[in-house]
This record gives sequence, C-alpha cells and structure tokens, in this order.
Amino acid sequence: MSILTVRQLTAQIKDAVESGFPYVWVRGEVTNVSRPSSGHIYFSLKDENALLQAVWFKGSQKERETFDPLTGEVFEDGPRTSLAGTLRNGQQIICAGRLTVYAPRGGYQLVVELAQDSGEGQLHLALEALKRKLAEKGYFSLERKRPIPEHPHRVAVITAPSGAAIRDFLRLSGERGTGCEIRIHPVPVQGDDAPPRIAEALDDENRRGWADVLVLIRGGGSLQDLWAFNDERVADAVYRSRIPVVAGIGHEVDTSIADMVADLRAATPSHAALLLWPERQWYAQLVDDLEANLLEAAERRLSQADQRLDTLGRALAWLSPERGLARLEERFGTLARRLDFALEQKLERTDARLRFLEAGMSRYAESRVLDTRLEQTAALTRRLRQAQALRLEQIGGRLDTASSRLEERFARQFEGLERQLERHDLRLRGLDPEGPLERGYAYAFTADGHFVRSIRDVQPGASLTVKIRDGEADTRVTAVRATGESHDIP
Repeated sequence: MSILTVRQLTAQIKDAVESGFPYVWVRGEVTNVSRPSSGHIYFSLKDENALLQAVWFKGSQKERETFDPLTGEVFEDGPRTSLAGTLRNGQQIICAGRLTVYAPRGGYQLVVELAQDSGEGQLHLALEALKRKLAEKGYFSLERKRPIPEHPHRVAVITAPSGAAIRDFLRLSGERGTGCEIRIHPVPVQGDDAPPRIAEALDDENRRGWADVLVLIRGGGSLQDLWAFNDERVADAVYRSRIPVVAGIGHEVDTSIADMVADLRAATPSHAALLLWPERQWYAQLVDDLEANLLEAAERRLSQADQRLDTLGRALAWLSPERGLARLEERFGTLARRLDFALEQKLERTDARLRFLEAGMSRYAESRVLDTRLEQTAALTRRLRQAQALRLEQIGGRLDTASSRLEERFARQFEGLERQLERHDLRLRGLDPEGPLERGYAYAFTADGHFVRSIRDVQPGASLTVKIRDGEADTRVTAVRATGESHDIP
C-alpha cells in the first residue's frame, strides 16, 4: 500500500469528481454572495440538508441576455439584465455547470456556466407535465384537427384590443382579405384573469355561431408573459370549439399549449392573417386564368359548331333539288346526244340503202317488182320515222315523270334536313350555359370554381357563389337536404 501526499490525494479526487460530473444541473437557495473586485461571483447553494460552494467566473457572465439560457426562447420585449447582475441571498435559482475541486481549500465547488431564476424552471416543469397530460387525452392528435375554411367571410379575433398583434393582423387582412367582416373579442392576454376570460370568449363565440373561424393571437414575450395560453382551461376551450381555431401566439420560437391544440398554428399574429387570405394579386391572376379558359372553351365550342354547320351545309347542298336537277339535266343531255347519234347513224344507213335502191331503179325502172320494192321501202321509212318519233315521245314522258318524282323526293329530303337542322339549332341553344339564366334560373359553384351538381358537392358551412342573369351573389350553405333527410349547421 502506497502512502499519498495531500496533493496527490487531492489530485485524484479532482480527477474523479470532474470526470464523474462533467456537467450538472443544480437547484438551490443562494447564500453567502460575494462580489470581489475581480468581477467573479462567489456564493453557496443550499437546501435543508446540504451546502454547495459555487463560483461564477466573469468570463461566463453576461451583462444583458437576449434569450432564455435554459430554453433558447428569444425575449420579445428585448434584452434583459443577466441574473449575474441581480443575484441576491435567498433567491431560488437553477445552475448549470461542472464540478471541480479547489485544492488550496480542499473542497469541491460548482463552476457556473448558466443560471436562471428557479421560477421559470418550475414553469417549464409544469408546462411539460401539462403537455403529457393533454397528449394522453388526444388534444394534439392530427386526426381531430379540422381544415380552415378558404377565404373566410366572418372572422372573430380573440386578443387584446390595443396590442401590436391586432394592429398587424388588421393591416394584413386589409391588404389581403376580400371584404371579410372581422369582429374583435377583447380579452386580457396576460395575468391571472386572462385564462378564464380567454376560455369564456371561445365558448361565447361558439354559442353565437357567427364566425367561420376563430383567431387567437398575442404578441411575443417571456414564458411568464405567455403563460395564459399554457393554461388547461384555455386548452379545453380550444379543444371543444366547434368552430375551427387558428392560434398565433408569440413568435415563431414560441409554442404554447393553445398553439398545439388549435386546428392550425401560425408562427406569429401576422402569419395568421397570411394563412387565412391569399394576396389579392392571386385573385386577379385567378380571374385572368378563368377568363382565358372561358374564352378558349367558347372559341373551341364555336369552332366545333362552325365545322358541324359547314359539314351539314355541304351535305345539304349535295342533296338539294337544284343539285339533283342539274345531275338529271346532265344525264338527260348525255342520253339525248346518244339518241341523236343513233338516229343519225340509222338515217345514214337508210339513206345509203335508198341511194342503192335508187341506183338500181335506173336499171329496173320498167320492172313492177322494183316499183313495189320502192313503195315498200318508202312505207318502211315512214313507219321507221313514226316509230322513232313515238319512241322519243315515250322517252320524254318517262324523263318528265322521273324528274317530277325526283323533285318530290328531294323536296321531302330537304324538308327533313331543315327540321333536323332546326333540332340541332335548338340543342345548341339549350347547351348555351347562359341560356337558363335568361329564363330566370341560376347555378352555383364552389370557391375553387367547380359547379355544384349534387348535394355531395357541398357541406354545411361551405361558401358558394350563385351566378344569375345580371351578376353573381355570394352565399353560405346553412343546410344540405336530400329526400327525407336534413343536415343543418350545428
């Protein structure tokens, strides 16, 4: 067994302590505060049964703090005096640092790196406990959160009426909203009276049923400043609200219980207005897009109608009596030319035969047989000419009869086509989307531009635009009814 010197033993104890406790959190009551000219702060932390020496070196101290050293929360009201400048005996604090051994006195001590008043530490513990409780009850479940209505027309804002939060919200809603109505429900947003008043305001707005959405907003601040929105009474009121709730409490780094229970969390009060209404330029672009789509659809419809009409016009022209008569005249001309040619050929052959007979007559002039043949030939020529004339007369009669029948047939077809064209014209007029409006009817479409064709297309509370002959009217569905049933807004 070796014998250690005091220095060796102290060094081993120092190594054991510093390696075993590299970073610790300690809560206790401040006592024996000492502030020498070096700027270091020496004090002790005590409880009922023990005492711990502590040192807060000047290099770890800050004159002003812009954020909570324990939570990282940025102070909304600006930098605050560090605890190093206000540390006093009897104060309850939480310290974070490392343990070390101070060899000259042979004792261990806490080297402080961070320090915070114990009051906020208790608030954080209470906040975490409430979060666990509400999470077990399903308050934070995403499945229960409801969608926020698009372009709400009636908004109830629950906040302090004179704070910067409501001014920013109203300014942005004026720049982005579309003529919506906003009602301010004034409540305190800080202090012991705030939680019950906020919960009561949420319940009042639900009883009235006026608003499309409830907005709960407050400007930034410390954890104590925002504590009213970490109250279980407020969380219960937000949870049981039948109207969707948008919460914008503090700054983006601030997350309250009310934010977590609300249907939609906004990073700031201004962000809440941005979430509720898009920019007006978006509306202008939407109108331009709809106008362009409507013009394109109208031009396409008219082009299709023109093509259809052109096709029907060509078909009608082809089947018209005038075109049929022209074709008959053309055919009649062809037949007449063929008949003339055949007659000319027949006559030429007859004349050739007559000339042959006449030439023979000079040789057999005295022959009675020749005279008889000549008479027979003349008679035959007369009969042939009479037959040809009768044949031409019969052909002409048949042509006249066929022409009359064809004219009657084409007249009936033309009347049928005219009736069919009238029916198509009536159908085209019936398909005109503006036609029913002129007869006193109206049609409705949703906020995203879809026509309402069935009760399944709308829900109670939905906003609709009704198109009538000389304009539009915005309305809201209070009930949806089918045969034998009714669904009203709760």
